[in-house]
Amino acid sequence: MTQLITTELVELDQNLGSSPEDVIRHLAGRVAATGRATEAEGLFADAFARESKTATGVPGGIAIPHCRSTAVIEPTLAMARLSQPVDFGAKDGPADLIFFIAAPEGADQEHLKLLSKLARSLIKKDFTASLRAANSEAEIVELVEGALADKPAAHAAAAPAAAAVAAAPAAGDSGSARGPKRLVAVTACPTGIAHTYMAADSLVAAAKEAGVDLQVETQGSSGAKPLDPAVIAAADAVIFAVDVDVRGKERFAGKPVINAPVKRGIDEPDKMVQEALAAADNPHARRVPHFGAEEQADQQAQEKGEHIGQKLKKALLTGVSYMIPFVAGGGLLIALGFLLGGYDIAIGTKANDILAANTLFNLPEGGLALYLGAVLFKIGALSMGFLVPALAGYIAYAIADRPGIAPGFVAGAVAGFMDAGFLGGIIGGLLAGYMAHLIGTWQVPRWLRGLMPVVIIPLLASIFASGLMILVLGGPIAGLTKALNGWLSGMTGASAVILGIILGLMMCFDLGGPVNKVAYAFAVAGLSAGSATNQAPWQIMATVMAAGMVPPLAMALATVLDKKLFTLNERENGKAAWLLGASFISEGAIPFAAADPLRVIPASMLGGALTGALCMATGVTSQAPHGGIFVFFAIGNLVMFIVAILAGTVVSALAVIALKRWAAKKTVDTVEPVPVTV
Repeated sequence: MTQLITTELVELDQNLGSSPEDVIRHLAGRVAATGRATEAEGLFADAFARESKTATGVPGGIAIPHCRSTAVIEPTLAMARLSQPVDFGAKDGPADLIFFIAAPEGADQEHLKLLSKLARSLIKKDFTASLRAANSEAEIVELVEGALADKPAAHAAAAPAAAAVAAAPAAGDSGSARGPKRLVAVTACPTGIAHTYMAADSLVAAAKEAGVDLQVETQGSSGAKPLDPAVIAAADAVIFAVDVDVRGKERFAGKPVINAPVKRGIDEPDKMVQEALAAADNPHARRVPHFGAEEQADQQAQEKGEHIGQKLKKALLTGVSYMIPFVAGGGLLIALGFLLGGYDIAIGTKANDILAANTLFNLPEGGLALYLGAVLFKIGALSMGFLVPALAGYIAYAIADRPGIAPGFVAGAVAGFMDAGFLGGIIGGLLAGYMAHLIGTWQVPRWLRGLMPVVIIPLLASIFASGLMILVLGGPIAGLTKALNGWLSGMTGASAVILGIILGLMMCFDLGGPVNKVAYAFAVAGLSAGSATNQAPWQIMATVMAAGMVPPLAMALATVLDKKLFTLNERENGKAAWLLGASFISEGAIPFAAADPLRVIPASMLGGALTGALCMATGVTSQAPHGGIFVFFAIGNLVMFIVAILAGTVVSALAVIALKRWAAKKTVDTVEPVPVTV
């Protein structure tokens, strides 16, 4: 294993600038100058991006900027003792001891463990005192290697050493007297090299001083050993010092919890321990939710402050989300039926006639393929028949909970019977849901309460919603639906292209948000109206799906074309975005949009509009509501489907690169470059 630090990577008593950016840039240059990184700028970009997320200054005048980077060739430590301390965000002031930890993107576990061990050593006062007392670069290297090998500091100051010896018996006494409280903790940071382990050691030390038993699970890059379930069960409270999601959070369900960023575990470990002890004695303290409880609590809190528009939107999106599985399965089955039996399988009652007159042992004239095509088409058609009832039923469910399901499904079935389509399903579901909710608020005798959700509410809400649909609303809605379908079927030329542009813009505007969902719901809800003679709904579905694939694919391509513009995490997300985009999961671009919305979203909309226009102009169709390129057999004019996606992807990728370069903040390096010695 190569040395992590050499004398060429140490700078003593130098002025490296006035900001963390200056110091990190200088140390990144030194790492590159020693041949341990391919480029200084790429390493600096990754390290400073990590620094921008969470400051790396820790108490004691120390800073530990760190990152993983594709520019790093081998795990490296670069150290600087500054003559002019620089503020790295620690509460107790600027830092004069800077350890820059640079790990390759695929660093092996042994190296990561050594880097983590060094980070833990930096909270030990005798070690940092030795670093400040060292007279040469060679002494620094010796101290660091000693810390990695668990050797005592040879240059430790006498006062800290004496204090440690004097404190040993007291520590032993407090440890021997078992405290009444037991705590567990989880520490984790995005990189998982330094803060994760420093916070763990700081919390353990603070708990020891308080006479409390605390055991920590470090979820870092060098691996994690889960806490024993018995230890968790015996704990009185839990501390989460994390900047990322806790893995296996459900193990701590029901425990009082103190949740804070990982850096607070380093800066204020004693306060966090005291807060955890107080929470253990407080019956009203916040607790780790049981599985599903957190979402339920969040929903209840949000509902209290929602206005009618928000509730309506939530109900509609709930209905669409529950409807999609019926449409997805049905659409793919119909497409497979066409693949095996031909498009004429849908003409008249041909599929029904084949199934009525034939079996596997009495095949029709077209053979096994025609028979299986009829089977698949019929199953798909029956599944698609649930589209409107499921939409209405789960809209009502979102408003009135379970009592709304039955009247909602009935209202949806009535809408289908009256040819009112998905518009009738939406209105019927809303009527059924709000009536069921209203009836549920009635004050009734105790003996009648048990009948309310299973008899009274479904009965009265069904009579109201379905009766209103048949008697008053069904006819006008059916007429509106017929007119809408006629308009869509008649679209050609410029009008079709304009619709494609609008749908493309909507799909890329908020990447899975309300606007995106409206466009998608519009396409899915009309899918059942498509046929060999009316392919407009299929064209709309293809346009929506193709445009929704563009943003993640474009971000993935951009990270390849100009990786310097993106952080390490973004480049990692870019790798995943290839598959997400190909699968039609627009949310794959959300990490990029969240970090840089003013560049990513406009660029995505530009490419999405182009893709939408091309799909509508060339008559691309899709009988499947989801799946992306993996449902190629359900795509009509597959070549243009792919061309449209590629065109939009390239345009969006180039646009986001241009925007990032044009609006990039140029930094002026005020520090002299590191000389390269050959």
